Amino acid sequence: MAKKKLTVYKANQVVEAGYRLTLNEQRVVLACIAQVDSKKELLTTDKFELSAKDFSKLFSVSEDRAYHALVEVTDSLFNRYIVIDNPFEHDPTVTRLKTRWISTIYYKADSGKIVLCFAHELLPYLSELKGKFTRYELEHIGKMTSIYGIRLYELLAQWQSVGKRDVEIAWLKKQFEIEELYPDMHNLKKRVIDPAVTDINTHSNFQVSWTQRKTGRRVTHLMFEFSEKQLIKPEKTKRTTKAKAEPDEVKIDNLEHFAKLRKDLGDAANDGIPEEIKEILKSQERW
Repeated sequence: MAKKKLTVYKANQVVEAGYRLTLNEQRVVLACIAQVDSKKELLTTDKFELSAKDFSKLFSVSEDRAYHALVEVTDSLFNRYIVIDNPFEHDPTVTRLKTRWISTIYYKADSGKIVLCFAHELLPYLSELKGKFTRYELEHIGKMTSIYGIRLYELLAQWQSVGKRDVEIAWLKKQFEIEELYPDMHNLKKRVIDPAVTDINTHSNFQVSWTQRKTGRRVTHLMFEFSEKQLIKPEKTKRTTKAKAEPDEVKIDNLEHFAKLRKDLGDAANDGIPEEIKEILKSQERW
């Protein structure tokens, strides 16, 4: 990969879109999206390369099995789709857009690489982005192991400037495509929310907490509060200098010696006694 620091840019409509990808499918998609220049026009012929070595480094996957994992992922990813609600501002009559993520896959077995092209209808949501889009560093989700952790992270990153977001449970399950799963709050919490929040708190740059909100007697909303973790900078090593001793602390152990020397030799001892000792002896009337 040419870019050392990979940044994901997505139109908010894609962040809030309905889709369900496996963990490795999400990783492949995001690693390729992070290579897109969000300020330029993206073409259907633009190719995005991902090697087993890069995949291993980005997502802490064993390099020995990374290429095999990439091949498996792209085979299934080719048939995955995404559903975007109200996709066109210029044409409100279109209420839903359903498109595949990718249109073409190239396999380079000898070099352990795959090459992808994004589907035509998805291109406007990944490039020439202005206004309503979400950005984050790929490394912030690189070590996550929960498919819901990555999705929830993006939904929170969309509201990073606010630091909180209320999400309707029914809407969240619809967008995650788990409407038929986890009918009660206990299972949803255990299987989706808690693993996602733990993943975010452990591996990302966010620290998240959440509570429930009821409508009547039923829990209908999840309320998330989050902030960016503060990096603790190591303290600089302070230079230490040996403090100068005060006159009455200089060679106190030797005072008796010099006092006796002064008594025995009189003025002849002047040259052999340090000035600070002389001052102390004078103050003690032993000079």
